[in-house]
Amino acid sequence: MKQPLVEGIDFYYNEDGYVVLTEVYHLKRGHCCGNGCKHCPYAYENVPTPKREELLARRQNKKE
Repeated sequence: MKQPLVEGIDFYYNEDGYVVLTEVYHLKRGHCCGNGCKHCPYAYENVPTPKREELLARRQNKKE
């Protein structure tokens, strides 16, 4: 049985009551889960279209 995540140890934080997994957590996992996570370092490769394009566009707009 998997142990629950521990904030500050397992690379996540709480934001408005939601658990937000960090980029470090995703890199440790080794692949995109397909859920459209906020810090996905894999360019949302497993997220279905059109949601993937929307997330990529949103990320690009934040960089500008």
